[in-house]
Amino acid sequence: DWLSKVMIGMAGGVGGFFGMIALPIELPLTTALMLRSIAEIARAEGEDLSKMETRLACLEVFALGVRGPKDKLNIDYYATRLVLTRLTADVAALVSERGAVSASTPIIAKLVGEIVGRFGLVVSDMSAASVVPFLGALGGATLNVIFADHFHRVAHGHFTVRRLERIYGAEAIRARYRHSTRALAPSRRPRKLAV
Repeated sequence: DWLSKVMIGMAGGVGGFFGMIALPIELPLTTALMLRSIAEIARAEGEDLSKMETRLACLEVFALGVRGPKDKLNIDYYATRLVLTRLTADVAALVSERGAVSASTPIIAKLVGEIVGRFGLVVSDMSAASVVPFLGALGGATLNVIFADHFHRVAHGHFTVRRLERIYGAEAIRARYRHSTRALAPSRRPRKLAV
């Protein structure tokens, strides 16, 4: 993980040094480096990268890694994953049926819309860090390393859950997940005030 974080940080530093002008080059490079490191995490967790489902699960990490309102990431993991899994299953079926498909295919557009809608928040933060060219180098490098670390953690969690689901069954892991999130949630009972 550290080598990919260094490379992602360097890309952000170089992009930040040149400011907004470099963003069209730096952003795809950074995203590709992050995606490659996510794929390596998936492989380390026993995923088969030759399968379309695994490749699409790597893309899901970008959508899963963005917090919703009031930091509801833990609560929304399976809900978000359910939507993405349905879309990725449809995309995988379409690709296996037709081979290559057009990016304008409605199901592809829906999947891309889900991921971009969530990952777009990260992109706006990354681009804001490179507004001031010279100071942007430090800001861009730092922010890229922070985002890389964040998405690596999400990828580790996501692919660990997928590995456990393969071993113990999806329903058993989902039930355990629900149980653990309930245990971590703050109590909803009203407090009695001392008089």
